[in-house]
Amino acid sequence: MTHTNPLFDPVTDDALAARFTDADAAVRRLAVIEAADLEEEAWLPAIADALRHDADAAVRRTAAQRLGAWDTDEAVDALCAALADNDTGTREAAADSLSALKDPVAGERLLPHLASASADAFTRAALLRALRELRLPKAAAPALAALSDAAPLVRREAVGVLGWLRHASALPQLTQLARADTSVEVRHAAVGALGFATDDSVLDTLKHALSDDEWRVREEAAATLGKLRLVAARVALEHALADDYWQVTLQAARALGRLRDVASTHAVAELLTFPISNVRKEAALALGEIGSRDALAVLEAALGDGDPEVRKAARIAIAQIGERHAPHQAND
Repeated sequence: MTHTNPLFDPVTDDALAARFTDADAAVRRLAVIEAADLEEEAWLPAIADALRHDADAAVRRTAAQRLGAWDTDEAVDALCAALADNDTGTREAAADSLSALKDPVAGERLLPHLASASADAFTRAALLRALRELRLPKAAAPALAALSDAAPLVRREAVGVLGWLRHASALPQLTQLARADTSVEVRHAAVGALGFATDDSVLDTLKHALSDDEWRVREEAAATLGKLRLVAARVALEHALADDYWQVTLQAARALGRLRDVASTHAVAELLTFPISNVRKEAALALGEIGSRDALAVLEAALGDGDPEVRKAARIAIAQIGERHAPHQAND
C-alpha cells in the first residue's frame, strides 16, 4: 500500500515494525501508539495482531483503544474477539471502541458476532451498545429477542437499540419492561424509550412509572411525559412535584411547562420558594411557558432571589408572559 503520510520514512517504518516484537512490553505498547498515530491503514494488521495475541494486557488494552479509529472489517473483527479477552480492561476498551463506530456498513459486521451462540452476556451487551446509534434496521430483530435476555445489562442495551430505531412494534414489550422489569436500569431505559411513541398509548405506563420505587425511574417518567406533551398527565405531574427527590420535582415542573396548561400555574408557582435553586429556576421558566398572568406577582418576587440564575429565569418568564398578552399591532 502506498503511504500518504508526508513524514513516512522507510527506515523508521522498519524500526517501528521491529518494536512490535520487542521483548519489552512497554516498547511494544509504545509501538502500537506510534503506529496508530500515523493513521496509516498499513499498520492496521500489526495493531490488530497485538490485540489478538500480545501476552501483555496493557498492550492489548492499548491496541483495543486505538483500533476505535478504524471502521474496517479487520478492526471490527479484532475488537469483537477482544470482548472475550481475559483482561477486564481490554474487554471494556474493545466495547468502548466498538461503540464509537460511525459507518453502518461496518456495523453490519457486528450482527454475526451477536448471533454467535458463544457470546457471553458482556459481549451481547457490548455488541448491542455498538449497534445502538448506527440505527441499522437489521438490528431490530436481535434487539427484540434480547428484550427477554436473562441478563439485565443485555436487556437495557436492547432497549437502547429499539429506542434509537423508534421501532413502533416494540412498544408493547417496552411498556411491559417499564412497568415490571426487576432491574432499575432496564425500567429506566424502557421509560425513556417510550418517548418515541406517537400517541397516548403509553400514558398509563408513564403515569405508573411516576410512582416507581426508584427515583431515577420517576425522574425519567416525568421527562418523557414532558417530551410527549401528554396533557392528560397534568394531575399526575402536579402530584410528582411533591416527590421526595428534587430531581423528580424539577423534571415534573419542566414537563408541566411544556404542557402549557394554565391550570398548573399555582402548583408550579409554589416551587419558587423551593430550597433547591435549580428547582426554583425551572419553576420560573415553566411559568413563562405556561404563560398565565396570575404568575406575574410571584415571578416579580423572584427577582429578589439570592441565586442569579433564578432571577434571570424570572425575568425571562415575565417577558414571555408579557409578549403573550401584549395587544397585537395592526400591520401598517
